[in-house]
Amino acid sequence: MKSIYPRALKPGDTIALVAPAGPVIRERIELAITRLEERDFRVKVYGDLYRSHGYLAGDDATRVSELMQAFADQEVAAIFPARGGTGVTRILDILDYEVIRRNPKIFTGFSDITAIHAAIYSQTGLITFHSPNPQDGIGMPDGLSELSDRTFWRAILAESYAKPQSSCYEIPLTASEKENLITLNPGLAQGRLVGGNLALVSSVLGTPYEIDTSGNILFLEDIGEHPYRIDRFLSQLRLAGKLDVLSGLILGQFTDCDPAPGKPSLSLDEIFDDYFSELDIPQLKNFPSGHSSDNATLPLGVEVELDAGEKKLTLLECPVRLGK
Repeated sequence: MKSIYPRALKPGDTIALVAPAGPVIRERIELAITRLEERDFRVKVYGDLYRSHGYLAGDDATRVSELMQAFADQEVAAIFPARGGTGVTRILDILDYEVIRRNPKIFTGFSDITAIHAAIYSQTGLITFHSPNPQDGIGMPDGLSELSDRTFWRAILAESYAKPQSSCYEIPLTASEKENLITLNPGLAQGRLVGGNLALVSSVLGTPYEIDTSGNILFLEDIGEHPYRIDRFLSQLRLAGKLDVLSGLILGQFTDCDPAPGKPSLSLDEIFDDYFSELDIPQLKNFPSGHSSDNATLPLGVEVELDAGEKKLTLLECPVRLGK
């Protein structure tokens, strides 16, 4: 499928905040709106952003309606889902992908939003951004971490691409940040960057919205899953033929996924070794992206190069278009 590139964001642009997953925390969203406005962006919401419907931020029809309004709105340049949570897989088959295709915009988020990233790319080819969100990033009391802030705005702001040769760039990690990365298997790999939250990547397998891993570089992260569940998700990926066709692998943050005290368990490293050690591809572990204060923004669907030995991830194409 031919890729579609959203227009880069500029000061004065309008950002839509929507809640397609779980209910939000008002105080954090209000703080996020204030901080976005301080950066000279306009912020637009649809309906009652703060409502709840059980563990959802509204019934399915309402959440879809507001998301589609944001895509169709000609004033809106970017859409920031307020948070992840749960409920996104319920709405994938009732989104209007033709509206999304005709109105490409920057679309961000992580966690449950992984399913929308996968669905949008599979149905339209639109490049999206695995990134911090308003509630758990921009609207946190201390705001985005320095790493999160640096990589987020680097990916989506037009001014980031003003200099010659700036459209192809290495994800900007410092030398000390790279020291925390672990090379599981060195080497160079190229391909489209796909993936996100492991549980959600697994949940869309067997649907029209599943990710294409053939010749691509897979990024995975997760939170709050017992090791046996990580094992189960990876087994599903392997049985679906998604692992043996990879060109490269990036493991992000697996937060609070350690074995429960006093219960027999495999460690995450043992599980990763079981599934990945025989894959003769470049592999990098502990990448600072996922459910952690450091949540590096990764453009999904773009061609990238992974140098696992040098701990570098480089975009080979611009994830946004400049101008109108």
